[in-house]
Amino acid sequence: MVERCDREGWLLIRNYNDEIGASVVDVFGTDDRAAVERYCRANQITFEWREGGGLRTWQRRSAVVRHPISGRRCWFNQIAFLNPWTLADEVREYLVDMYGEDGLPFNTRFGNGDPIGPEIVQTINAAYEARTVRAPWQAGDLLLVDNIRTAHGREPFEGPRDVIVALADPVRLTGR
Repeated sequence: MVERCDREGWLLIRNYNDEIGASVVDVFGTDDRAAVERYCRANQITFEWREGGGLRTWQRRSAVVRHPISGRRCWFNQIAFLNPWTLADEVREYLVDMYGEDGLPFNTRFGNGDPIGPEIVQTINAAYEARTVRAPWQAGDLLLVDNIRTAHGREPFEGPRDVIVALADPVRLTGR
């Protein structure tokens, strides 16, 4: 699977509308179709305007990239996270019944357009879980994350916390 993803990349399909998920304005900061289209073209995003003002986009991206400093190959994508097989069964079934598979807020596929089934998503999520490090936090702790080398997320948390984010200059990543 890693070799296939490295070779083909992955496809992110998004549907933006005012009914479910993010709207065009939420994501692009404007309802000006020409501005949205310029952004999409500049970022290699294929797009299609839908009835009612919705927007559907497709982005083919590398699944494995070279780290800009070490040169190491890194699994760097959201194939599992944005795939409907990550959702609870009843949520996924409801959304597919209401909007159809092509109308879901997000979906992922292999770079050639083939579907990514539940067994692939389970394999990816199992790999993440096997390598997950959980550490108890204490007042004053600070965590720095290399966003390319480290998959990160959040788990349920109760109580006060401050999350402060600082981003460096963006780096154009290359596959292979």
